[in-house]
Amino acid sequence: MAEQQLVVFALGSEEFGIDISQVREIVRTQEITKIPQASNFIEGIVNLRGQIVPIVDLCKRFGIGNTTVEDDGQRRIIVVNMESQMVGILVDGVSEILRIPDGAVETPPQMIAMGMNQEFITGVAKVEKRLIIILDLNKVFSFEEQAELSEVETTA
Repeated sequence: MAEQQLVVFALGSEEFGIDISQVREIVRTQEITKIPQASNFIEGIVNLRGQIVPIVDLCKRFGIGNTTVEDDGQRRIIVVNMESQMVGILVDGVSEILRIPDGAVETPPQMIAMGMNQEFITGVAKVEKRLIIILDLNKVFSFEEQAELSEVETTA
């Protein structure tokens, strides 16, 4: 039976998953250097072993509101390969790596798909009593936003 392997993380009270093949590494939060006049969801940049990586806050990008994590010790940066660049995603915590059979993944409800620009949701996985929203990171950011992330990386 076909299955997906996902890195599961929290944003606020919701759980999301991304395909493990896009994840390069998961690191603790560190000092983020702010970038003047960047979009509000771009937190800034970090130096990750000599490489400049732009950091985005998905809570801000999705309009979920502020993090529910009081202790920054739980927050993580998931470093992912998106299209042709490396980006760090700031999340409230990474809970696990899950293998989910394709049969447990449903298409997003029509209301969600039509309500907003949410073609980046590839499905919703039902795991016991949990619902995990599966994201396609390559579609989370518009072409303009991806260009801005690329610019942030090259001007740093």
